[in-house]
Amino acid sequence: MRDARRAFFLAACLAATPAGAETLNGALLRAYDNSPVINSGRAGVRALDEKVPQALSGMRPRASAGAFLGAQDNRAVTRQIDEDIADPAATRALTKSIQTGGSMPRSAQFSIEQPIFDGFKTKNATRAAETNVFGGRERLRLTEQRVLFNAVAAYMNVLRDTAALKLQENNVAVLTEQLRQTRERYNYGQITLTDIAQAEARLAAGQSLVGQARAALEASIGAYRQTIGVDPKKLAPGAAVDALLPGTREEVERIAQAEHPVILAALHDADAADLDIKVIESDFMPKFSIVGNVFTQTDMSGIYNRNIGASIGGRLNVPLYEGGFTSSQVREAKEVAGQRKFDVDVARADVIALVRGNWGALQAAKTQIAAAQTQIAAAERALYGVREEAKAGQRTTLDILNAQAELLNARIGLIYAQRERVVASYAVLAAMGRLTTRTLHLGDARYDPSIHYDQIRGLWGGTDTPDAGR
Repeated sequence: MRDARRAFFLAACLAATPAGAETLNGALLRAYDNSPVINSGRAGVRALDEKVPQALSGMRPRASAGAFLGAQDNRAVTRQIDEDIADPAATRALTKSIQTGGSMPRSAQFSIEQPIFDGFKTKNATRAAETNVFGGRERLRLTEQRVLFNAVAAYMNVLRDTAALKLQENNVAVLTEQLRQTRERYNYGQITLTDIAQAEARLAAGQSLVGQARAALEASIGAYRQTIGVDPKKLAPGAAVDALLPGTREEVERIAQAEHPVILAALHDADAADLDIKVIESDFMPKFSIVGNVFTQTDMSGIYNRNIGASIGGRLNVPLYEGGFTSSQVREAKEVAGQRKFDVDVARADVIALVRGNWGALQAAKTQIAAAQTQIAAAERALYGVREEAKAGQRTTLDILNAQAELLNARIGLIYAQRERVVASYAVLAAMGRLTTRTLHLGDARYDPSIHYDQIRGLWGGTDTPDAGR
């Protein structure tokens, strides 16, 4: 059992990984490539990329065309009075004429407008959109870190619960043998029925613990499949990533303050909020654009007439008073910008607390491993001594059962401590902001969000989404 535990947990001492076994790095890469959570985050960043060309469109030309076609019925009535010029007093003659006819009035127009000055609204809106894209990338990095950490936890939970189940099953086997020996001793008259009842009770309790351990393993397998995408089969031992961690907590905190995605995303949000103020303030400034029109009109104001023309001119719009709406928007944007700056302070405090908590958990796990190993060695010696003393009649069956339970608990404690040791090291790496495929050397197949951004930033049209970078 001692050799099996060491082979299970102390990966650094192994000469080779079992053939065909899934490694922790392999599971992490599988989770990174196939996680729907990460894929959803990537799609969100790609959607955020589109805000940049949308902002750039503010200074691009706008063209439109229109047409009109209809039917018209015309009826013209003309009345005329004829009079004798030689004798104006003579009776006048009234002449009436009626003209009827139909026509199809129609027109077509093409207009184009090129903005020249918009109060720097497009410039600042583009900068704000770009800043939001950078913030979105940091949030995607945070999502990737969470998925990778959850994959580490799921992997180590399966290893832990598999080992715990084996220990519980071995304990049942030991208790079964203990019950057999107890009954033999009873048959020789060395002990009483009370000893048999105690052994039977411990065996029943052990069988119950086997059921609990098997249920815990099934739950861990379900979480493994949810996070990594496949069922676990043969898993290689997992090792801590101490080589990637600084030697002091202060250095971890320094790196986290500079690299953690929560802090960087909050900083980008604060910058974008400042730019949003400038975007709204541009509504106070005049706007100027060049407008050109080409048109044709036929039968629009009568039968058999046609008008063709073109025009070009400048359009100036100077806002004077908008009812206080824009002013209120500026005040609101300033308050939001102040809030975003406070969010940066909150993010920094949260990261510091996270670093110290994870660093403390890592140090505690190291201490627990050393203590558990000492406890196991002592419990093994105690169990051996109790059994020998029981042969001489100096110990009871209950003493043996208690010694066995202490040894079992110590071994399970070591399993849990070693799981915490590995997971806590990854937690510290995540708190630094460095739980990434690049840091873990998981291969070259990394998602690069800048590829999609570069593809769509300069597009002037088209509705097809690029495939590269997915």
